[in-house]
Parts: sequence; C-alpha cells; structure tokens
Amino acid sequence: MMALFISALSLYLLFSTASCNSILFENYTYLPFDEGYTQLFGDDNLMLLRDGKTVHISLDERSGAGFASQDQYLHGFFSASIKLPSDYAAGVVVAFYMSNGDVFEKTHDELDFEFLGNIRGREWRVQTNIYGNGSTAVGREERYSLWFDPTEDFHRYSILWSQDRIIFYIDNIPIREMVRTPSIGGDFPSKPMSLYATIWDGSHWATLGGRYKANYKYAPFTAEFSDLVLHGCAVDPTDHLSTCNHRESGRYSSIKISDDDERLAMQGFRKKYVTYSYCYDRERYPVPVPECERRVLARLAGLPVERTR
Repeated sequence: MMALFISALSLYLLFSTASCNSILFENYTYLPFDEGYTQLFGDDNLMLLRDGKTVHISLDERSGAGFASQDQYLHGFFSASIKLPSDYAAGVVVAFYMSNGDVFEKTHDELDFEFLGNIRGREWRVQTNIYGNGSTAVGREERYSLWFDPTEDFHRYSILWSQDRIIFYIDNIPIREMVRTPSIGGDFPSKPMSLYATIWDGSHWATLGGRYKANYKYAPFTAEFSDLVLHGCAVDPTDHLSTCNHRESGRYSSIKISDDDERLAMQGFRKKYVTYSYCYDRERYPVPVPECERRVLARLAGLPVERTR
C-alpha cells in the first residue's frame, strides 16, 4: 500500500503542471535574502550561502535564530525548501509561518508550519495551525507524519492565502484546506502578515509533551532554507492597504482544489498521514467548533469525512 501511495504521489507531481493552479508551478525567481528578508535574532547563528539564496539558522546553548520578510502581505503564495536537523533533535522547533503579532498584539492572525523534533530513531512531526483575529482560545492544530525523511534532503513547504481560502502544501501536494465560511466568521485571517522562519528550544512541549528535552551535546541544530518565495500583495506600512490591483489580488482567489487528481492526492495524504486534528478532539472540544461539523467537513473534502487515527 505504501508503494502504491508513493507512486500515486509521484504521478500527481508529474502531471500537476497541467492543473489550472499554474501559479504554484511557475518558474519563480527566488529572492535573495538581502532583497526580501531581514534577520530577527541569533547573530552568527544565521548564515547565508549561495549569494544569499540559501539560509542556515541554528540553535545552540546560547540562542536560536530567525528571519522575517521585509514587507507585510495581504494574501499570496509563500514557500520554501527546507531541510531539517538530523540525529537527536528532541525539543527542537523549526517554524515557517506568517503572523502579524508584532502589529496586532491582541487580535493577531497566524498561519503556521511547525516542525517538531524527536529523539534518535523517531521521525520529525509536522504541525499546521491557523489563528484569526486573536482566536488563540481555539487552537486549530493538525499534526502529520511524512512519507519521507525531512532530514535527508530539501522538501518544499508552501502556504496559499487568499480572501476565500487557505491551503497548506508539502512538495506541491495539498495537505490541508480551510475555506472561509460564515461559521468561521472573524476567525479567518484577514489582516496583513509578515513571513517568518525560526528555530528555537521548545523543550517544555515539543516532544511527547516535554518528556524529552533538547540535548545540547548534539548542537548546533541547523535548519536549512532555500528557494524562498514571496509571491504576494505587499501592503503600504503606513495604512496597511494592499499595493495589488483587483486583477492581481483576484489571482490568488482563483486558486482552488478543484482538479480531481489534486483533491484525491489530498484525500490520500489525509487518510494516511494525519495523526491529530482538532476537529476530532472531543476532550478538548466536547462541542465541535462550527467548521468541524461533519456536514461542513464532508462538503469541503468532496468525499465522506475521514477520521484521524
């Protein structure tokens, strides 16, 4: 079964360029670090290679490291090829995400890819999360295992954000979609955000609820970022209005998981690799949040709703 699913994924990648979602497969000009990003923290724990087209961020006993986009964006497609630290990496968190918490402290929006390290011999876990308008009381986490070792080579992680939907991708395969519906209301991210990449010590929660801590005997822990894409509507920092015209901003709203092969690829991934979804956590949410009603999930998926294992 594993071989059949990997084969299906390979076929999807091979033919996906024929999809109407061509924006995701354009030949982007990857932006060098100095032209689109700025260092947040970490001093010499951030290193630039290949004329700024590859960024290494490291965690050691002194500090983690991080960088952010120079501009804020209101919708767009954001992507990076990432290679995670190998060997023992318990307690280590690598994050690739969008946020405006520095501007809207109490009503911030956020779209997360978080990579949670593990002890030797156990795989990294990937987590996505969505916050809108400061809705941190409702965590919309999902966690996944992977069909590859993310420490052996680079793999692409992408976020599409429009006024209508949010789609997370791994290697151009859609793994999660949130469509803006009346039930979500103000919890849908709707304010300009910056793009961030960080590595830090999450020993208190990241690995089996904090059972295993970061062990700096194995430091430095280095995450490698390459092929960085900022393809979005930048905003004027003074009034937070988008610099995109209607046609440009509408381009992102036109991207949907409408192709049958694309929908089936997401269904296949979710049935096999989703290990946790807030929608099925009855201990945490005895009454499901509105977008988790079974009829809504089924409509968005296009097939009967799967349960996570």
